Amino acid sequence: MFTKLKAIIRKEAIILLRDKIGLSILFLMPMVLIFVMTIIQDAAFRSINESSIPIVFVNNDKDSLGDMVEQGLRNNELCKYYDSINGKPATLETARQAVADGKFLLGIVVPQNATKAIRENVSQLIDESINPTEAAAAIQGMKDSVEIIILIDPVTKKSFISSITSALREFISEVKTKIMFETFSEQIAEVIPEGGKKPGNTFNRSQIFRYSEEYASKNNSAIIPNAVQHNVPAWTIFAMFFIAIPLCGSIMKEKSEGSIFRLHTMPTSYLLLMQGKVIVYLIVGLIQFLLMLCVGLYILPLFGLPPLVMGDSFSGILVLTLATSLAATGYGVLVGTLANTEQQGAILGSLSVLLLSALGGIWVPTYVMSKTMRNISEISPLNWALEGYYNLFLRNDGLSSVLPATGKLLAFFIITIAIAMTVNKMKRKI
Repeated sequence: MFTKLKAIIRKEAIILLRDKIGLSILFLMPMVLIFVMTIIQDAAFRSINESSIPIVFVNNDKDSLGDMVEQGLRNNELCKYYDSINGKPATLETARQAVADGKFLLGIVVPQNATKAIRENVSQLIDESINPTEAAAAIQGMKDSVEIIILIDPVTKKSFISSITSALREFISEVKTKIMFETFSEQIAEVIPEGGKKPGNTFNRSQIFRYSEEYASKNNSAIIPNAVQHNVPAWTIFAMFFIAIPLCGSIMKEKSEGSIFRLHTMPTSYLLLMQGKVIVYLIVGLIQFLLMLCVGLYILPLFGLPPLVMGDSFSGILVLTLATSLAATGYGVLVGTLANTEQQGAILGSLSVLLLSALGGIWVPTYVMSKTMRNISEISPLNWALEGYYNLFLRNDGLSSVLPATGKLLAFFIITIAIAMTVNKMKRKI
């Protein structure tokens, strides 16, 4: 039996090595995909994270609110701050024209007397709390808001607009709180002139809340998500399952040339014949994985991208990679057995792999999908493998974290081989 298996493996290896174009597709295409997709996504991340969003600011207030918004925009890492256009101070009209021309993605205009309006608003609120009867008439005509004009280029992302408007609300709230604090202090000083000292600028110097970002993991790892950490495992899995096409082509070639019928006349089981293909393409999948890791570790950093961080569980990576490669090989055997012609096999293999990769989160992350689609994505073996690599590469988990995904992938391999054997028996009887 070992001699037969050795001969089958040798036959499959020779057939595969003769197909130079097929080999280049298997190894070069996923490397190019990883490189291109990572570069594109990293550029998109940098456009937001590296202060490259141009904003023009018009400060017609010249008071606390305008100054605070200006200071906040100058110190905001999300944007590049401009207050002049073509060497002249920006106005509402010139800012509107510049945004319309695409020179800036956003324009922010703080109206004249905005701080004065807030100050009057706060004073009336305090008067109401102290003398509600006398302040009732004045409150009827009180303005409850300040209109800040935001000029938006249509290409600007909605998420960035939301972050800017949220920051503006914080600025207005802070100015309003500061003015209220100062007004109360003045009122108290009038009632108790010798009672105490005015707090002065204590409000500006104090900061009650501070924020720190922390990526949650079970072992306090410092792995930071980026385009490399997501794309390398995702497109590696896609490349592994893409071997279904050449594997299917190998099976269909045996059918078209009639060699499969001669093999059936020999005292060799169908399972043994498939074992040779599984072993050869399992090795191909492992080589693909090693090449993809080399791209993430050594090639992408040459272009200014962060290197791939693989975590600490090499046993988990090995087990999950073997299971993923077996699942991909089993799927290729199933497609090759179901197809009746080489064209059918190529179409069925390529389209089904593309569909499974789309459902599995390779093309579009599952977290942006609807709840129904997220539930559907869980049936994709590519999703099982991808979640396993996320546990290892992003969450820095150990071997135990990938055992559920590994079990699903191995079960998928066994089921596909079993179905392929059943279909083959049915076709031989016909």
